[in-house]
Amino acid sequence: MTSIILFVLSYFLGSIPSGVWIGKKFYHTDIRKHGSGNTGTTNTFRVLGVKAGIAVLLADVLKGTLAASLPYFFHSSLNPMVVGLGAILGHTYPIFAQFKGGKAVATSAGVLLAYNPPFFLFCAALFLVILYFSRMVSFSSMLSLVLIAITTLFIHDWILTLIAFVLAIFIIYRHRANIQRIKNGTESKVPFGYGYKKENK
Repeated sequence: MTSIILFVLSYFLGSIPSGVWIGKKFYHTDIRKHGSGNTGTTNTFRVLGVKAGIAVLLADVLKGTLAASLPYFFHSSLNPMVVGLGAILGHTYPIFAQFKGGKAVATSAGVLLAYNPPFFLFCAALFLVILYFSRMVSFSSMLSLVLIAITTLFIHDWILTLIAFVLAIFIIYRHRANIQRIKNGTESKVPFGYGYKKENK
């Protein structure tokens, strides 16, 4: 019973549509009607700007961290990564936003932060390096997740490895439209990183 309660609580935490709420409250804009229509961090940056994007990024990471921390708060022996899956599911299919959410990259990072902070820092650095050279958030998210999943094989934590591979497959699936745009050369790029100055001379 405790495991079910914690998973449901985790799902509700993940379901908080920070991008939608911040957009409507402070910018009078529903980001679901602009850009990619996604409710996550990347589309928030694109539609509402840097301040809103950072706020949504922090909120999405935080809800993953809080969700994965529930076993600690309730003195449960449940694995935080397993409980955190509820938040990832909630972020992707939020009950508070007609089950249309984001791609769960930031929330997944938040879950990992609660579970293994040193490995989280490694993963964050890996993502940023790939982002610097590719300048595409979608590509960086997918490639870093694949590399992270492979890296977990050397940590000898089978639950982390299993969840990492499942998340890599799931998040790649969620990026289907991005993959097509990458193939077509039309994927959006961030305004910094390798080659940015040359493109804007």
